[in-house]
Amino acid sequence: MCPSDKKKLPVGIESFEKIRRDNFYYVDKTYMIRDLLKNWGEVNLFTRPRRFGKSLNMSMLRAFLEIGCDPQLFEGLAIAKETELCEKYRGQFPVISISLKSAAAATFEEAKALAARTINEEARRLRFLLDSPALAPEDKELFAALLRPDLSDSALSRSLRELSELLRKHYGKPVILLIDEYDVPLAKAHENGYYDPMVHLIRSLFEQALKTNDSLHFAVLTGCLRITRESIFTGLNNLKVLSVSDVQFDEYFGFTDAEVREMLDYYGIGDSYEDVRSWYDGYRFGSVNVYCPWDVICYCDKRKEDPTLFPESYWSNTSSNEVIRRLLEMSTAAARNEMEKLIAGESIVKEIHEELTYRELYQSVENVWSVLFTTGYLTTRSVPDPRNRKIRELGIPNEEIRGIFLRQIQGWMQEVARKDPRELERFCQAFAAGDAPLAEKMFSAYLERTIRVRDTAAGKGWKENFYHGFLLGLLSSQTDWLVTSNRETGEGYADILVEIPSSKTGLVLELKYAGKDQLEAACHRALEQAAEKDYAAQLREDGMETIRKYGIACNRKNCRMLVG
Repeated sequence: MCPSDKKKLPVGIESFEKIRRDNFYYVDKTYMIRDLLKNWGEVNLFTRPRRFGKSLNMSMLRAFLEIGCDPQLFEGLAIAKETELCEKYRGQFPVISISLKSAAAATFEEAKALAARTINEEARRLRFLLDSPALAPEDKELFAALLRPDLSDSALSRSLRELSELLRKHYGKPVILLIDEYDVPLAKAHENGYYDPMVHLIRSLFEQALKTNDSLHFAVLTGCLRITRESIFTGLNNLKVLSVSDVQFDEYFGFTDAEVREMLDYYGIGDSYEDVRSWYDGYRFGSVNVYCPWDVICYCDKRKEDPTLFPESYWSNTSSNEVIRRLLEMSTAAARNEMEKLIAGESIVKEIHEELTYRELYQSVENVWSVLFTTGYLTTRSVPDPRNRKIRELGIPNEEIRGIFLRQIQGWMQEVARKDPRELERFCQAFAAGDAPLAEKMFSAYLERTIRVRDTAAGKGWKENFYHGFLLGLLSSQTDWLVTSNRETGEGYADILVEIPSSKTGLVLELKYAGKDQLEAACHRALEQAAEKDYAAQLREDGMETIRKYGIACNRKNCRMLVG
């Protein structure tokens, strides 16, 4: 158990001020401030996958730069050692800080209203401008309009520029503009069919705020995708893009290995290091290998209270993982072969385009590979050739992402099988009738038409779970069957139990993954296990009169079944 005097872990907290004031554990990324102030462009765009600390870093920048900030928030942190820099820059700028994360909705009108509300919230935070002696009455009238929820399209487009002009008049200093999650409204608009009007709105907003704005000192934007050809940055020649491929700022998004070790040791769970590394490490940003911070924080928060806890997937719960499904739906035989290599821990070589527009994301299978790279499902395995930096050796970062791929493939395979309900009915009835040869033949045919799991990096547990889940989904298509997984029965947990009330028939299915020449022996082991642990006990208790036990062994696209 973790001692009660340890700092709390900031699960889901993106406010730097809250983390520091309320004594949450903080992984020090404050040297990002130093590096940014020493080498910034007028407009700086950081692109990273979701849940890699973008919003927290933006909050940190505001907490350091904004006039009236609290210097105590940075006591004991790395940036405090830069005394000259702190004296020159800390608390010296008016700051506008917004997140477009919430400007996502089913319709354009709803999204526009949410964007207006975002501007309203920031205007309310800057409400002191209504009392500013430096502002003329017409300036204050202009500001008061930004507090209204019914902003017109033109007022919304001008809002950030007007706020920066008013702040500069008040303070006599140029403004720093922070825009977090700039591409979320575009992603939602593309998904819901109002892409063109949203592009027009965002382009107008950015052109006004970022192009020839004399009140702007510099701007920082964050997002998942680098969409510099999206036309929202048309004519913006002052844009500095810093993506996952760039060495600059590479260690400030994500946790380094040393930072993870320090966190685990702090909570007394250093023995979990190898598990954490295999599950959440493996991303390469620039020249640094990093872990996903969201995963590490979520796992540590639970593991410090539960010494038996094994790593699980947290990152996947924050997204629909649609991009993998798109790849599966669009994939050719060659693409499926490449996916099999990735799941097996091998690498593939692809030409990566980081500047795709949302219209282009799913225009081709090759574009989808680029999306998988920029959104964190794939990572680079080696330093790019300086002669052609678009050519990348790609691999799956870690066990968590491998599991996401396997689950998405599993679901897709089930959907493919269910497209022929008569064949699926015949397959299920073969189990009910005890026809192991037919069930084996049909299951092998299903596997042959989809994606195999090779015999390398995906561990035995992953592989058994993959076939287990696929078979479970197929049998669950029978709506009048009771199909359960890992159910406690007898002296253990059966892989799959099936009750067929209409015929009072029960099925026990025990699955194994084995070498191609060991499938028969693995089936016998499965049957022996089912008998020794009496997996049929629950079926008998539930009144099943006919009980059939199946030993099932798989290897890639090969399957063997025996009934006992």
